[in-house]
Amino acid sequence: MASWNSFPLQVTYEALGWFAFFSWSISFYPQVILNFRRKSVVGLNFDFVLLNLTKHSSYLIYNASLYFSSAIQNQYYKKYGYGEMIPVAANDVAFSIHAVVLTAITLFQIAIYDRGEQKVSKISIGIVSVAWLTAAVCFFIALPTHSWLWLLSIFNGIQVFMTVIKYIPQAIFNFLRKSTDGFSIGNILLDFSGGVGNYLQMVVQSVDQDSWVNFYGNIGKVLLSLVSVLFDILFIIQHYVLYPTAKKGSKWVDSSEQDEQVREHLVTPDQTAQENV
Repeated sequence: MASWNSFPLQVTYEALGWFAFFSWSISFYPQVILNFRRKSVVGLNFDFVLLNLTKHSSYLIYNASLYFSSAIQNQYYKKYGYGEMIPVAANDVAFSIHAVVLTAITLFQIAIYDRGEQKVSKISIGIVSVAWLTAAVCFFIALPTHSWLWLLSIFNGIQVFMTVIKYIPQAIFNFLRKSTDGFSIGNILLDFSGGVGNYLQMVVQSVDQDSWVNFYGNIGKVLLSLVSVLFDILFIIQHYVLYPTAKKGSKWVDSSEQDEQVREHLVTPDQTAQENV
């Protein structure tokens, strides 16, 4: 089993890991608090939340299994070499647990708060169903030969796929409304910080070990960081450049006014025509 060659790099690795953990973990709270204060989830895309829950659940299974299971760790060493380090840290497991809980809370808020005319799309429900069905089939394929590392690669693939597509509904939703009202930018800023910290953590480990195996040995973590950062930049541009939040006098418009603005954007052309008749 590999060990650290440089104590300063080890400390830097741990610091970056927990920085990413706190940034990503705190990033869930602005949206939850915004929903609670408004008693409304109008403006938050429900597909984003549903896909996010599947993504984090898959990532939790991957991280927890590789971090705690000695059998899976042995399979990893046999594949990548006993001189390599396990590419999952304690902060990865802690983040995954926290992410699943907070995403589930957001989904619960969608169930109890004002949703307007919004609903989860059939496409997202279908994608999630196929993802979990695929995981179930792969479990029974892996069971006879105990190919657990291969099974984890499936869960890792699911979380990467969900990471890529989960942001798309919200980005399109913002574009169609020409607004980011109801979608917390605080979530995005913290998510961006966490993504950068997570990527730098892997770089530090590779520099210390003089090996880049941890990058392709945990490609899911790499893509998680890169995809998150790219979409975060898009959301930042949407919020601050393309669709800046309207001001009233010297103060931001209050949450009730924002809700009304969001509702106006959600009115369909047919509804508008009927009102004008």
